[in-house]
Amino acid sequence: MLTFAKKKTVAKIGDIDVGNFPLLLAPMEDVSDPPFRALCKEQGADVVYTEFISSEGLIRDAAKSVIKLDIYEKERPVGIQIFGANLDSMLRSVEIVEKTKPDIIDINFGCPVKKVVSKGAGAGILKDIDLMVSLTEAMVKHTNLPITVKTRLGWDHDSIKIVEVAERLQDVGCKAISIHGRTRAQMYKGNADWNPIAEVKNNPRMHIPVFGNGDVNTPERAVEMRDKFGLDGAMIGRASIGYPWFFREVKHFFETGEHLPPPTMQERIEVARRHLQMAIDWKGEKLGVFETRRHYTNYFKGIPDFKPFRTKMVTCDDPADVFATFDEVEQLFGDYQFENAL
Repeated sequence: MLTFAKKKTVAKIGDIDVGNFPLLLAPMEDVSDPPFRALCKEQGADVVYTEFISSEGLIRDAAKSVIKLDIYEKERPVGIQIFGANLDSMLRSVEIVEKTKPDIIDINFGCPVKKVVSKGAGAGILKDIDLMVSLTEAMVKHTNLPITVKTRLGWDHDSIKIVEVAERLQDVGCKAISIHGRTRAQMYKGNADWNPIAEVKNNPRMHIPVFGNGDVNTPERAVEMRDKFGLDGAMIGRASIGYPWFFREVKHFFETGEHLPPPTMQERIEVARRHLQMAIDWKGEKLGVFETRRHYTNYFKGIPDFKPFRTKMVTCDDPADVFATFDEVEQLFGDYQFENAL
């Protein structure tokens, strides 16, 4: 059994105690909705964030944006993430967000998607650091809720100034920063580089929590982020899609240095059923069925000859057919033994 030194510092976002090396569920479009956040919270996520929400959509009362404001007591502490590049729109959206009483408001300065970047929002603002800082400062002054930021290392390799950027954001009142270890130019390609994030954390002027994001896909990697790079917590994204158990597995490894056995087939089927039902209850049959599909590959990853069943799950439009497929899988594969994939 391996043993690891444990950091004793408790991370705080404003006045919110989020624990010793918290695990945060990243805000992910069409993924980090209330049903999935609930499952991740049950499995040990310390802080969860909503999908990112357009400030322009909020102030225009767009249904797709407004529904993303739904949060529930069992999720707390929960952060609502918004994006935009227009000061007036961002401030007005803060006022709308405040009414839903989140614990944290997070600003997305990291989304690399073209439709967001082309409007100067998300990672697009990395080309105008002064605007990034002034927007953050104005939002801090406009609310009593803690403002946090999620961003990337920079626009491209030649413009990485994340140590300076993080310090400036802290100086205008940002209460925590989550940094994805890639530039916008990289999108999601190549490996995340955590060294610049460690430089931010090791800056003697920094006193707010610095959370790492990108390629935390095994418990060992989470330990490395904590012990080798010295960060204050890990923000988990893609590793949790269709696998909310990742949070409990990381925490178990922190405590024991051993891997938990993977979830059983019965547990996977039960959670897949619950996930689909919660999604239908929250967003209706059509969207509930459609947006839960992305999770099934990981829910049932590694089962031999499973493709026909996975195809049914991701092509059936009638929820009754998807639930019937779960029943069929339980009957045929109920005794399947998963190997430890992590």
